[in-house]
Amino acid sequence: MTPFFEKLFTDTGMSEGRAEVVGFVLSIVVAVLICVLALVVTRFTVVKVARKTIQKTRYVWDNILFEKRFFHRVSHIVVPITASFLSESFTEHLNLIQRFITIYSITVLLWLIDSVLNTIDVIYRKKEISKVKPIKGFLQVIKVIVFIFGGIVAIAALIGQSPLVMLGGIGAMTAVTSLVFKDSILGFVAGIQLTTNDMIRIGDWIEMPKYSADGDVIELSLTTVKVQNFDKTITTIPAYALVSDAFINWRGMVSTGGRRIKRAIYIDAGTIKLCDDKLIERFEKIALLKNYMHQKSEELDEYNNTNSVDMSEPVNGRRLTNIGTFRAYITEYLKHHKGIHKDMIMMVRQLAPTDNGVPLEVYAFTNTTVWREYEGIQSDIFDHLLAVAPRFELSVFQHPSSQDIRDSVEKLRNGKH
Repeated sequence: MTPFFEKLFTDTGMSEGRAEVVGFVLSIVVAVLICVLALVVTRFTVVKVARKTIQKTRYVWDNILFEKRFFHRVSHIVVPITASFLSESFTEHLNLIQRFITIYSITVLLWLIDSVLNTIDVIYRKKEISKVKPIKGFLQVIKVIVFIFGGIVAIAALIGQSPLVMLGGIGAMTAVTSLVFKDSILGFVAGIQLTTNDMIRIGDWIEMPKYSADGDVIELSLTTVKVQNFDKTITTIPAYALVSDAFINWRGMVSTGGRRIKRAIYIDAGTIKLCDDKLIERFEKIALLKNYMHQKSEELDEYNNTNSVDMSEPVNGRRLTNIGTFRAYITEYLKHHKGIHKDMIMMVRQLAPTDNGVPLEVYAFTNTTVWREYEGIQSDIFDHLLAVAPRFELSVFQHPSSQDIRDSVEKLRNGKH
């Protein structure tokens, strides 16, 4: 091809030196255009045939293989094949062209291996065993090894050296580099892991007390992660710290649309008692307790009558308690609260008694994840519960303050006089 263009330009009166250069450049351009045209035609044909064939099969793996662009990458094989045929026209530069063919072939092979490994990962993750024995980490290691080996072979082909020589030199260089750039290498690898495993994204709310981080991720690089805390300070965390240490990512909470309330009020154990008729009459007037009181009264009467319980003694049989009724009231109150997520778990439970009283814990989820709105809903609920507890003849426990002690001393003094 090159001699043809050289003769063509020489016949037009161009000098031999210039005709040789122009002819070579034009030959390269034509060869590249032929390779590109062959790639376009081959890709169109291969992809079209593969799509039609896959649609007729019942298998899943071939669809995934197609999605991972395996057949698109297979079509690139035509480029080194076409280049090898055209290389006969570049006898003077045959060595350089053969190096290009080798590098391109290695690149295509690495692409194909990547597509196959990605396909294996997707297929395996569809199986139940993948939840117990994931293989993504092993596949990533295989990818790293394959790409490093492929890169070494490609560089060796480019400089015309044996891959074994390259491996020896790289081994010595790696030992020095790993000592000098230890932190940078750790951050680089960790950054890849964070991105590949989708452990963190820009905009995620993360919490990492070790680094005083509690806020939104505003920048994510391969070596560092920047977090804007809620007090508007900026915390920079090394990427490898997020891989080696524990941190909380609140993305799951945000995506579900509900944020958990898990708080208890402590009831003074000395105020817990059985309900008498007067207290029951009061409870029956509370709108949220009408159904509960009716159903509970029927249930208790049926039990006590069936078992011929002597009701003259309060300890006999089953009776209502003020703390149990208060717990039922809290449950109904949460059900009717517009800020509580009705499709998520909601309960009021009594925890083990402590030195601070008997805890009644509210466990529910708000229907918003916005911090300000969440705190408002939570405060509104406990404002109400603390205010109505005395209506159930219950006292909220708190340690005596200095003012309480002074008041008690003053009463004792007045009593003596």
